[in-house]
Amino acid sequence: MQPRRRARGIAIQTLYEVDCAGHDADAVLAERLDGSPLAPGAAGFAGELVHGVLAHLQQLDQLIARHAPEWPVDQMAIIDRNVLRIAIFELGIGDDTPLKVAINEAVELAKLYGSDSSARFINGVLGSVAERLAEIRDRLQREVTS
Repeated sequence: MQPRRRARGIAIQTLYEVDCAGHDADAVLAERLDGSPLAPGAAGFAGELVHGVLAHLQQLDQLIARHAPEWPVDQMAIIDRNVLRIAIFELGIGDDTPLKVAINEAVELAKLYGSDSSARFINGVLGSVAERLAEIRDRLQREVTS
């Protein structure tokens, strides 16, 4: 498995535990990395995803709510909402993940960790996000710099 894909897997596992059990993100991330070591660059990427998602949680959840209005964020499957958070963070704030790669990686995470319908749901929400990507990037970048 590719290093960045493994890093995303570590990030989703960490965010899942933080979301459902309220554990300390740094402690969970360190535990996950101890159990499944990554190359330094990939480990840094996993940390960037975890800390970036947590730092921008409110903005990410607002975007998810806007693009999946039938599903209240707090009622979504924990895996689904965290896969969406990671993907939207990568698309909106991260600057080195192409659109198609971010969507594909999110769908793969959903297949691996989510339910039978997760991949389709994730793909649909991210397709909606992709249609307004320039606006979303501008908004998130303004919030990051302010």
